[in-house]
Amino acid sequence: MSVSHREGPSELHHGLSSRQISMISIAGIIGAGLFIGSANAIAMTGPAVLISYVMTGILVLLVMRMLGEMAVANPDTGSFSTYATRAVGPWAGFTVGWLYWWFWVLIIPVEAIAAANILHQWLPGIPSWAFAFIIMIALSATNLFNVRNFGEFEFWFACVKVLAIVAFIAACLSALIGFWPFLPGGRAEPVAVFSHFMPHGAGAVLAGMLVTMFSFFGAEIVTIAAGETANPRAKIRQATNLVVYRISLFYVCSIALIVALVPFDDPRLLTVGSFQRTLEVLNLPGAKIVVDAVVLVAVASCMNAGLYTASRMIFSLSRRGDAPAALSDLSPRGVPRNAVVASTLVGFAGCLVNYLLPGQVFAFLLSTTGSIALLVYLMIAVSQLRSRRAAERAGVELPFRMWLFPWLTWLVIGVITLVLAYMAVSQDYRYEVLMTAGVTAMILIMAVSRRRLEPPPTGSASPPAR
Repeated sequence: MSVSHREGPSELHHGLSSRQISMISIAGIIGAGLFIGSANAIAMTGPAVLISYVMTGILVLLVMRMLGEMAVANPDTGSFSTYATRAVGPWAGFTVGWLYWWFWVLIIPVEAIAAANILHQWLPGIPSWAFAFIIMIALSATNLFNVRNFGEFEFWFACVKVLAIVAFIAACLSALIGFWPFLPGGRAEPVAVFSHFMPHGAGAVLAGMLVTMFSFFGAEIVTIAAGETANPRAKIRQATNLVVYRISLFYVCSIALIVALVPFDDPRLLTVGSFQRTLEVLNLPGAKIVVDAVVLVAVASCMNAGLYTASRMIFSLSRRGDAPAALSDLSPRGVPRNAVVASTLVGFAGCLVNYLLPGQVFAFLLSTTGSIALLVYLMIAVSQLRSRRAAERAGVELPFRMWLFPWLTWLVIGVITLVLAYMAVSQDYRYEVLMTAGVTAMILIMAVSRRRLEPPPTGSASPPAR
């Protein structure tokens, strides 16, 4: 899949501003998984879910530090896919890049359907499928125009999410210390957390990690988006350094307040979600409409980011000859329009399949993404291990380094391997692991076969977008 000569821009435009990159790095770790999905983790694990979130947060922090080391040294729109190609081999970059694209093009219809369901509740006269397709068309149009539009949408989406979480934390603290006007005496009765801290045993903590892992996936988007901003090295370094504070504030703090106010076995927790149930306990008027509005913004943000991320990944794959050459074409504004359209069409197909065959084909497809986040993190760690050793042999001084190398890198590789092994033997997760393994095997076969059939290159391809 060679890259043909193209007229017009040869590189992505640096259209993202510093404030947009800053908020994109926040938006990447705040999705509907926090507002709704955290209820599953709390019910499964009990108050010990805090341990699950802390352990997952540490794992993501270390992965982001490793990715930051490679991205600061060599910013690239292909991010970890490009680094895997250089450090491990073309088959690795091909496989992890296509897996990542597959993950996001299936998440796009999931988020569109979730947003459509909320809007359908507000306006029941309009069918849910119509809302889903309208949302997809609208966000696709913003991504096609220029990258600044994507950045501006994500900036305001992220602002709403951050303000919502800060307001939620302030409300919970006010109720716990006795200054909440919607409760008698202004005080909420805290739950006896430590008397039932680990009701389902230590194994549930690991199972909770598997649920929370999905919520954190997306933090790496900033290393992809940084390729379309001026001075990407500084932006990546800053975003990576701030990950720990954002995880602590947005996840650990908010989840700690939820388990302090809502019993883990509350029957409404799984029905309405953790944030809504907490606000109901606080007797906030209109709790449902408030949470629905925030979740609507969260899923629209995730869909917007998913479309952007999928298009940039397949664009980078095309530039490296790992996807059809037409997908690397750029519009006069420096937007990979064919990559955006291709990713959107797959998203549309997912929506269509879901509405025509509800609960059948689309559920099967979605199950193939179950372990992709862990595989991506594993490849980031392996790539960093090999690229760091190569840099040390060459005497290259890296401007941004992973802590305690190589011990923490090996620790991450070991933990991810153990989690994948646990999923493979667990009856609850074995199906997802097998589905992901099947897709991965197919992509690996494509990678190996293509390399064997491809004739030796006669010239150099266009360099990756930076």
